[in-house]
Amino acid sequence: MDNVNIKKLAKALHLSTSTVSRAFRDNSDISATTKARILAMAKELNYQPNHYASNLREQKSKTIAVIVPELANNYFSLAIQSIERVASAKGYHILVYATNDQFEKEVSFIKHLHNGRADGIIMSVSGEANNHNYLNELSKKRLPIVFFDRVYEDIETPRVITNDYDSSFAATKHLIQQGCKRIAYLAVNKTLSIGKTRMQGYIDALKKFKIPFEDELIIDCTNNYKENIDRLKKAFIDLKPDGVFTSVERLAFATYYACYDINLVIPKDLKVIGFSSLEIAPLLNPALSTVTQPASELGKTAAELLFKMLENPDDVTPTTQLVLNSKLVQRESTSKA
Repeated sequence: MDNVNIKKLAKALHLSTSTVSRAFRDNSDISATTKARILAMAKELNYQPNHYASNLREQKSKTIAVIVPELANNYFSLAIQSIERVASAKGYHILVYATNDQFEKEVSFIKHLHNGRADGIIMSVSGEANNHNYLNELSKKRLPIVFFDRVYEDIETPRVITNDYDSSFAATKHLIQQGCKRIAYLAVNKTLSIGKTRMQGYIDALKKFKIPFEDELIIDCTNNYKENIDRLKKAFIDLKPDGVFTSVERLAFATYYACYDINLVIPKDLKVIGFSSLEIAPLLNPALSTVTQPASELGKTAAELLFKMLENPDDVTPTTQLVLNSKLVQRESTSKA
């Protein structure tokens, strides 16, 4: 039988289409014998039920959306893998969207998802947002959102984050204990939640150990890889830092390339530590000291929180915040010469 649809399957079984449909939805009012007969015939005719269309009729897509700033980042890849595992165990699929830190894309994705394409959203927010009120307006439609890692502080929704302040303080302290006195902090977006929190940890560590804060050592970087390398080469030559703390993963790579181009030796001339979940960090030359965030656990926790909102919404308050701890891993890039 070619192009089998649910009507043809029902006809072959001498059953109504509604009975067949309820069997595929595992409805309890269908007997086990009838259900088995329907599934056996479906297999014989190679019929695949259209769960998406069925779910739309029930106002459920059985899909959750994951919105991240970038995909070429091991940290987000690990988080997405964990989200997918939790979703799959619940019988859900995931849709992944990358904003490339463009606020317009974020707004477009969110509005698109409110047409019933997803039952909930897990999001690490864009780095370029100014007015987040669109989320407050859309929240009236009751599409659950969980923030993870990057959050908007003025939007009240459950979130899963890491202890960024403590980790940043510890990383800066480590550089100081290794003998650094001019520590550059590489930032991408100082106005975003993680940007402000991590920079404050850096500033407070300098103060704690009586090292003068110098605004010029806060180096603003961009999302452009080549531009960052050029900017860092100039900064390292002009400012002559003896330590570098990179607030995001890709800036550690840019630092290594910049040092190579201008013949700075890590860690002899410049000690480097950064936020990173790279599995290859120990394989770099020299091995990179890192603040390693629990990316997989973060994704898993965010997904479990979203499903808790979907299944038992009264058990999750909008102010729910879960904080996971990162780990400082010391390697050769911060060792004493």
